[in-house]
Amino acid sequence: MSRDSIGDLLAFLAVAQERSFTRAAAKLGVSQSALSHTVKALEARLGVRLLTRTTRSVSPTEAGERLMTSVAPRLQEIEDEVQAVSDLGDKVSGTVRITAIDHAVDSVIWPRLAPLLKSCPDLKVEVSADYRMVDIVAERFDIGVRWGDQVARDMIAVRLAPDMRMHIVGSPTYLSAHSAPQEPSDLLQHNCIALRLASSGGLYAWELRQDSREVQARVSGQAVFNGAYQMLHAALAGTGLAFLPEDLVIEHLNAGTLVSVMPDWCPVFPGLHAYYPSRRQSSRALSLVIDAIRMPR
Repeated sequence: MSRDSIGDLLAFLAVAQERSFTRAAAKLGVSQSALSHTVKALEARLGVRLLTRTTRSVSPTEAGERLMTSVAPRLQEIEDEVQAVSDLGDKVSGTVRITAIDHAVDSVIWPRLAPLLKSCPDLKVEVSADYRMVDIVAERFDIGVRWGDQVARDMIAVRLAPDMRMHIVGSPTYLSAHSAPQEPSDLLQHNCIALRLASSGGLYAWELRQDSREVQARVSGQAVFNGAYQMLHAALAGTGLAFLPEDLVIEHLNAGTLVSVMPDWCPVFPGLHAYYPSRRQSSRALSLVIDAIRMPR
């Protein structure tokens, strides 16, 4: 196989994994037209269509899926071996890709990574804020960061933060005009600030718990966001009630700009964890990043 063919395979894999020429082109740093030409040339050489293209989506064909399954792990092995050789040098280099929920990036990951990047100028990190349940192997992320109960059992998990209590919060202005809810059913009468889940397209159902009773409250309201900070800002503006982690709202609760309601129904979630595949060879760059973001002992 020619060296050009390897580059073409990497281009195809980027499109197939991103399900988008636009995102794949941005990821690879090339134009969409050049990327489309590369993939079409690969399909012509192989004599088979690898991608199904519509005006709204891109998805791999049966042949494309087979190529992804067989080639992607081998290219990852090559990349790991090249990185292992690089690790024999004195400098720490390479790129570590992380997928995390947005408030974890701001509250935990970035504050702990910033000093490391200053001390290792050849180390790069790429952080993607997302609430999807990402397949980090298929999408070529090195590390995922999610709540502890969302980590698959076949992953190596490292705790980043203590268990976290959730709060249902609203502004004093909003609650002065609306009776504070007492039970999950009361939430149906409130303007609730909802979270749109990219993975399913649906709205997140608030996971409430009181003793042995568990309720998934399917709330609705005027405002829907795909990030926690936007929900926080909407709650502060008096738009309605939001379901948010304590570390995001504690400052506002202490200042009185937000009020917590239904505290007996708000559960404690397992803390944030970083996770990565158990079969992946750990590079120096990955090890340094994990050590930097893990919860202090």
